[in-house]
Amino acid sequence: MTGHTLADFDFALPSELIAQHPVPERSASRLLDGRGATPADRLFRDLPALLDPGDLMVFNDTRVIKARLFGTKAVTGGAVEALIERVLPERNEVLAHLRASKSPRPGNVLRFADAFDAEVLGRAGADESLFHLRFPSEPFALLDAHGHVPLPPYITHDDDADDERRYQTVFARNPGAVAAPTAALHFDPAVLDALAARGVHTTHVTLHVGAGTFQPVRAARIEEHRMHSEWFEVGEACVTAVRAARQRGNRVIAVGTTSVRSLEAAARASGELQAMRGDTDIFITPGFEFRVVDALVTNFHLPRSTLLMLVSALAGHAQVMALYRHAIEARYRFFSYGDAMLLARN
Repeated sequence: MTGHTLADFDFALPSELIAQHPVPERSASRLLDGRGATPADRLFRDLPALLDPGDLMVFNDTRVIKARLFGTKAVTGGAVEALIERVLPERNEVLAHLRASKSPRPGNVLRFADAFDAEVLGRAGADESLFHLRFPSEPFALLDAHGHVPLPPYITHDDDADDERRYQTVFARNPGAVAAPTAALHFDPAVLDALAARGVHTTHVTLHVGAGTFQPVRAARIEEHRMHSEWFEVGEACVTAVRAARQRGNRVIAVGTTSVRSLEAAARASGELQAMRGDTDIFITPGFEFRVVDALVTNFHLPRSTLLMLVSALAGHAQVMALYRHAIEARYRFFSYGDAMLLARN
């Protein structure tokens, strides 16, 4: 850390700038090019022209699951809302956040969507904030049939068919996220084709985004914040692609903070990128030494959030906060369904 406090990552955002719905076309969103001293206002479909042939883009291919369930306690009939944080498919079990008037106890049965029962096995997580549940059959299938899209807390409408389509990237393939890797929501087939025609290379990592991504930092001393943990995988194909980009003299451009966290977590142990899978609680704040990522495509993040700290670590705190002021003045759309920005490592 470099002496920043939590207040350094705060800003006032007019509520009308919080995007409640995506723009009709994914790549019609705006793109703030924040790489230089003067911000440049563009459209997202301009992105391929801003990159060099041979650059490497790293996408997160996680797939958002219908992680929100509504139900009742089998005995009392009391209302229960569940947000599935992690699926343990080999055992038909899940870890979940539960909202109920009274916390259920081990052995209690919850009836979800008036369709299936889940048994409460106990509490889970480092702080026991999660509940360990056993489903009657394969969890992904049950969630797909009976769950709801887990829209972020700042989106005020109930999920609908448009959210099922648009709160998901066009290349999502590995189910497990409860929040979308939102920077990647802007990519559509036309932009991907334009990147290929430009000679930009692409590869993938997987990080299953957890609900903790929306939690604000509350510790005044940032280093005292306890970072949430998420499952990730960086495969050999990604490692090979990054190595080839380095040999070409090109940049590694992460699409979204989740791709940054995956790449830098996989390079943290040895100092260079290596194939890895497991949990990461990497907390990237100003002063962090980046070993892989040269540039970043990202959305605009919540004040006092770990994600705002991450982009400040990459591009510089003063630069990022100036860009946020510009974005508010220029009426950019914020958060998951909002606009994007392009940043270079400081």
